[in-house]
Amino acid sequence: MFIDRTKIRAHGGHGGNGVTAFRREKFVPRGGPSGGDGGRGGDVWMVADESLNTLLHLRYNPEHVADRGRHGEGSNRSGREGEDRVVRVPVGTQVYDAVTGKLLYDFTEDGQRWLAARGGRGGFGNSHFATSTNRAPRYHQEGSPGEECELQLELKLLADVGLVGFPNAGKSTLISTISAAKPKIADYPFTTLEPHLGVVDMGEYRTFVVADIPGLIEGAHTGAGLGDRFLRHVERTKLLLHLVDVSSISGRDAVSDYEAIMRELEAYNADFAARPQIVVATKIDALDEPERLERLRARAAEDGRVFYEISAVTNKGVRELVNAVARTLDEMAAATSVQLDDELRAAS
Repeated sequence: MFIDRTKIRAHGGHGGNGVTAFRREKFVPRGGPSGGDGGRGGDVWMVADESLNTLLHLRYNPEHVADRGRHGEGSNRSGREGEDRVVRVPVGTQVYDAVTGKLLYDFTEDGQRWLAARGGRGGFGNSHFATSTNRAPRYHQEGSPGEECELQLELKLLADVGLVGFPNAGKSTLISTISAAKPKIADYPFTTLEPHLGVVDMGEYRTFVVADIPGLIEGAHTGAGLGDRFLRHVERTKLLLHLVDVSSISGRDAVSDYEAIMRELEAYNADFAARPQIVVATKIDALDEPERLERLRARAAEDGRVFYEISAVTNKGVRELVNAVARTLDEMAAATSVQLDDELRAAS
């Protein structure tokens, strides 16, 4: 099961108490105070783990409490510190304060660590309070409680390319063709109920990651269909592939579908709709009316978008599309590198 949003509670461990004790040993007259300090409570850490791709393991395990520190003992023995609690999350997880909604941390790389709740400080034993004027203090300090917080976790998958389009536009078929991903494929709407990631191997150690999300329909931003809740998974993508079904058997107007998805993207996020995008006409193996394809090509040209036509079933045009995507990503990476170099030179 794919879970991309859940709440958890993090509790740092309680600090151990100090202790009041006095030395009573043979041949040690007036031994004095010997109460040890309490141990510090454990912390709750969150760690990004690239082997995870869902928050399911946290949905049914929302409480995460670190170990408490042990109490001090006589003979100036300090209590043991509590063990930390480690919460593993997928790369791409964003952590929000569940009360204020403030973004606290964004896990974008494997192995990143973030302190969610700090453990409490251990209390001082009575030996800590001994002075020249108070040589036998009969009091100690209690340990302090650990931090507590309620966190909202939201997963945004990290991918280079995002696939968007109406249900049955051919997104799942395409990702299964160009990568090892195996999403369910069927001839009814909303076959895809959860996002899928696929890694496209270009050879010579060059790869890029593609994200396939459930199909959108008109009104998705208001909750129609599966709504737009899965669009967060292509928010971080560098490039969008907008798939449009042009087959004659679909009974749909390709241009209307293209414009409807563009309206939904803009309603979700205006900047998102302006992201670099390649328009892809799919299922051309079932195209009986060439004018359907030409109308979509002309409409994409109006928006200044690159246009490709493919059939994922027969592989027609797929290799050309994959090469164009890789080339576009390389150009975008090079442009970003030049921009960073210019900014560094300007700063120096």
